[in-house]
Amino acid sequence: MRGSHAPSLRTLVRRLLVTEVGLLRGTSVLLACSGGPDSNAMLHVVASLRDATGLVLHAHGVDHGLRPEAAAELELAAALARAVDVPFSTTRLDVAPGANLQARARSARYAALREHARSAGASLIATAHTADDRAETVVMRVLRGSGPRGLAVLPPRSDDLLRPLVRARRHDVELHLARHGVACARDPSNEDARFLRVRVRREVMPLLESLAPRVAESLTGLADALAAWPTDEALGGLGRRQRSDALRALAAGKDRVAVRVGDHKELLVERSPTGPVVTEVPTAPRRRR
Repeated sequence: MRGSHAPSLRTLVRRLLVTEVGLLRGTSVLLACSGGPDSNAMLHVVASLRDATGLVLHAHGVDHGLRPEAAAELELAAALARAVDVPFSTTRLDVAPGANLQARARSARYAALREHARSAGASLIATAHTADDRAETVVMRVLRGSGPRGLAVLPPRSDDLLRPLVRARRHDVELHLARHGVACARDPSNEDARFLRVRVRREVMPLLESLAPRVAESLTGLADALAAWPTDEALGGLGRRQRSDALRALAAGKDRVAVRVGDHKELLVERSPTGPVVTEVPTAPRRRR
């Protein structure tokens, strides 16, 4: 039956870039590449969409200085970048082993990526997070006691970060790599059970999927809903009753809610892909009876 097959990774990424995020043609994007499956798939598929999206692409890899294999893994990314005609460069860091290793390495990596993005004239940095990464992060935040805003993780775009693969599952990535013969490296730290994410991926998610096969979709849907939820600051101009009415209407599925504030203005609360947008709307004064 026509239309019954799942969309390809290329279709999912094109839909996100063009329809959901709506990037303008000519936007310069730095692709964060490690040589792993997700980032090589991102590099390959986004490069294949240059004509459709009009994006200007650069790629950059960061070696944290933690594993001797990293240089060879980045060479895989460099070879792919040459094959798809995307400029590629690297940064070598020196992240010392010790406590909070992943967090410190991540912080250093983003600093290096932002520095290179500035030098390359790129306004956005693309990371290769998938829907599975997003679902796992929601679970990790729940375990750590995060509130609603803390669960609104890894949206398609936030500030200078773009996530082209975040509507795709990990199996979509693997299928794309196999279909197009894209070589990649496998980082052994992704199997190291000392890290919470690895245990969530290998132990918690399979258990949840045995209870609810579409739990990853449910968790990413929750993150989407909470990303569109108005913050306390955004609704700071409303009284308790007004705030309650606005939140109830949004929870019921409305895309916009107008709330009267005084005699001469309204607050219009609208959903958007990057979060709530609250604008003040002047209105005619109420007639007094």
